[in-house]
Amino acid sequence: MNIVVLVKYVPDTQFDRHLTGDSHRMDRNESILSELDEYALEAALALTDARGGAKAGNKVTALTLGPAAAAAAVKKSLQIGATDGVHVSDEALAGSDASATSLALAAAIKTLGPVDLVITGMASTDGETSIIPAQLSARLGLPQLTFASSLEVDGSTVTARRDGDDFTEEIQATLPVLVSVTDQANEPRYPNFKGIIAAKKKKVTTLSLAELGLPADAVGPAGSLTRVDAAAERPARTAGTIITDSGEAGVALADFLAAQKLI
Repeated sequence: MNIVVLVKYVPDTQFDRHLTGDSHRMDRNESILSELDEYALEAALALTDARGGAKAGNKVTALTLGPAAAAAAVKKSLQIGATDGVHVSDEALAGSDASATSLALAAAIKTLGPVDLVITGMASTDGETSIIPAQLSARLGLPQLTFASSLEVDGSTVTARRDGDDFTEEIQATLPVLVSVTDQANEPRYPNFKGIIAAKKKKVTTLSLAELGLPADAVGPAGSLTRVDAAAERPARTAGTIITDSGEAGVALADFLAAQKLI
């Protein structure tokens, strides 16, 4: 089984996020492998482990797109268990929106030969658009099973469970398929010492736009469908309203909620 997992180098959610420069791009100095992508990686590893792992010819490729520092997301994936990695890196990619990003990712996936599964997280923790999986499925001509809380493959049939607020549905498709998994799909594994050492010998391929056959103006600001015209820091949180109970607290609370149109 040949599986591609999309992984992204995103700002650590433990720190405040900031935009830099006139282009309003995300400051990625304090970045890590997106935790939501770890669920996608675990889903891929579980499927290949059940089929004998790499020794039986199964392959899990961690694919990322971004500047040189984004290679850290691939390296972490290799430590966790991915068999090899691909890093799409080109200065022209800076400022790409979801549409331009999916174009480059689709081109990269096509260089990897026949792929059985493309697995992604349910969203990135920076942009949080959740639209890359759908865009990729369209560009690759693959059926999509999105927001899967469980994933099974039996022969050529892929079955995913999708849980809503008040319903659960089971959806199926035939390989090859693109799947996005939620943070309820599994419990991601951690890299161990053996995995960290083994990762040093694993192959990471870096691809430029030229190697993908894409012109520079197909990505970046020129190839994007959206742009950020303006941005401002979020206002500081103000002090709340304190109601002291002197016998009329209930009425005061009701008046406050009514004024805020909460009741």
